[in-house]
Amino acid sequence: MPEVYKAERTISAVFKEQKQIDDVIRRLLDRGVPRDHISVMGRNFQSETRIAGFITKKDVILGGLRTGAVFGSLFGSFLSLLTGVGVLFIPFVGSIVAAGPIGAVLLGAASGAIAGSAGAGLVSVLTTLGMPEDKAAIYQTRLQAGDFLVMAEVGSDRAGEFQLLLESAGAEEIHTIEKTFARPCPGQCNSPQDLSPEVRAHLCDDAQSTFIERYNVVLNEKNDEFTAEQAAWESVHQQYDEDENGVWSKAKVKA
Repeated sequence: MPEVYKAERTISAVFKEQKQIDDVIRRLLDRGVPRDHISVMGRNFQSETRIAGFITKKDVILGGLRTGAVFGSLFGSFLSLLTGVGVLFIPFVGSIVAAGPIGAVLLGAASGAIAGSAGAGLVSVLTTLGMPEDKAAIYQTRLQAGDFLVMAEVGSDRAGEFQLLLESAGAEEIHTIEKTFARPCPGQCNSPQDLSPEVRAHLCDDAQSTFIERYNVVLNEKNDEFTAEQAAWESVHQQYDEDENGVWSKAKVKA
């Protein structure tokens, strides 16, 4: 039976160039970090060609897309190695490409529907995860400026090793959080009680059912928790609006 990967901390760092992202992702994978424990965010990924069935960063900016879940391979082969690639709008930052578990968090898993909440930017997300506000503000500013953010969930006993790896790859503003991203469900969701508290607290009963149904369908199809979680949040967003308490509870009126 294969050994279960034990992730206890999240190491974050900023990189200035896209080619550094390609290098560091491959090095993390080579050192045994699973692809579903690596997150990447950035505004300025370059793509020479339009991938059939998907939209490019240029389409997002020109089209004014405010939120979205664009699943599959975007902006180069290195992102296709990760899970749950999507295009999101984050207040104060703008449209970004997000890959890995951070994408699901941005869609709402950890602290409500961040992408739809007035005034809630990346700082709100990262501080919810346990990052000091001053460091979170630096990351948000660097993303605004066009830099890239990498986050890797690692074991406590190897945190030093991975910090050195990031440093040697050209990382700046390295920081370690003493926790990892919350997962929505331990595999298939059989009932609302299977949902993590972070997810359940932001969904009314009907929205919980919507989330679970879509999550299970996509998990069966893709065998990918984060793609399933992004799809589930998108389904909730399509059918409900957020109330004043940050709960998705107002059913949208169908035209």
